[in-house]
Amino acid sequence: MTAKIVYEGDLRCSCTHVQSGTVIETDAPTDNRGKGERFSPTDLLCVSLATCAVTTMGIRGNDMEVDLKNSKMEVTKHMLANPRRVGKIDIELFLQIKNGTEADCEILEKIGNNCPVFKSINPEIEVNINYNWEIL
Repeated sequence: MTAKIVYEGDLRCSCTHVQSGTVIETDAPTDNRGKGERFSPTDLLCVSLATCAVTTMGIRGNDMEVDLKNSKMEVTKHMLANPRRVGKIDIELFLQIKNGTEADCEILEKIGNNCPVFKSINPEIEVNINYNWEIL
């Protein structure tokens, strides 16, 4: 089992990661009758993509002896209606690479574009990942 989830009412869930005990709460967004006080489930889908991309890049970066520490990401979710769903995800990655080269950056981009979450997203969702590199 990965997680235990309790619906708390008022469109909020409490999700506990079984292995670590870490808790994440979700809310419905304000444009869908929620309070918007926490990430929505669709927000987490988009955040999962960004964090999966950089995590898999970090794994490969460790193997290549390059460091991506202090890299930053911005995620924008675009919703569609009828049915309500995520239609597009825009991700801006601001990556700092220590001890790396432009060739390393190209390798890492391929890794990010093939992370498990990216491969799991419905192909009807448009995904745009923009890589901004700073070689230190």
